[in-house]
Amino acid sequence: MRDETSNLLKLGIFSILTNAILVLVKISAGILGNSYALIADGIESAGDILISIITWTGLKLSLRPADNDHPYGHGKIESFAGLLAGASLFIAAGFIARHAIAEINQPHHPPAWFTLPVLLAVIITKELLSRKLNAANRALDSRALQGDAWHHRADALTSAAAAAGITIALIGGEGWEPADDWAALVACVIISVNGFLLFRAALHDLLDGNVTPAVSAAIRRAALTVSGVANIEKCLVRKSGVSLFVELHVEVDPSITVADGHQIAHRVKDYLQTQNPRILDVLVHIEPATPR
Repeated sequence: MRDETSNLLKLGIFSILTNAILVLVKISAGILGNSYALIADGIESAGDILISIITWTGLKLSLRPADNDHPYGHGKIESFAGLLAGASLFIAAGFIARHAIAEINQPHHPPAWFTLPVLLAVIITKELLSRKLNAANRALDSRALQGDAWHHRADALTSAAAAAGITIALIGGEGWEPADDWAALVACVIISVNGFLLFRAALHDLLDGNVTPAVSAAIRRAALTVSGVANIEKCLVRKSGVSLFVELHVEVDPSITVADGHQIAHRVKDYLQTQNPRILDVLVHIEPATPR
């Protein structure tokens, strides 16, 4: 887990540096090529650098071990970073939409053709980075990491919308100059929807909402394979950062001793943590098995 964490943080640094380079490329190309959609995209990416720093700092802090003041660890910091990431997508969409609407009503020159290959390079880079972050996140289910991945995809979407608008403006000629601004507005809708979904998922984790049924079902199946377990009466799982806390009500033979029941509980806990490294703690309640 430590090596995985180290690799993730290196990926975070790479993500931030890539964003910084693309910001300079977008804004410079937008100014020289007379494309407000590209300039706005670059400004929004500049804000993403700050959000990425907050996201990755939150993820790093959330991985700190439990201490006397925080016996359940620091995982909620990660969910809070996910909230910020979701909210920032809303803010970015609003910023781009406000300025795009203003530009639509202002006469301006059509964008230059060379902004298209710049946008194509940005789209490819951002989508590849988003996929890399999502692949790294599959094993962790991190809202913060998911948020950063979506920020990169949002950049790819706004760049794709800008490219479509610029193409229309260049082909359409006079009267079609605002096409890239309208395209930016379309991208804002997509960004806002995903900002809402990310915000809702992070809030769900902060409120100790249950995990997906598939995760609970896998834990139930694993616990049932432990010797001495007759049935699983209840399985509650909550997410804290990238870690999981499990509460199990395990039914055992009612005739066994308290010491035997205690040993079964320990075997269940040890086995579940071996099977899933994300499980930080398991609380096992021993219940007498009833005839079925």
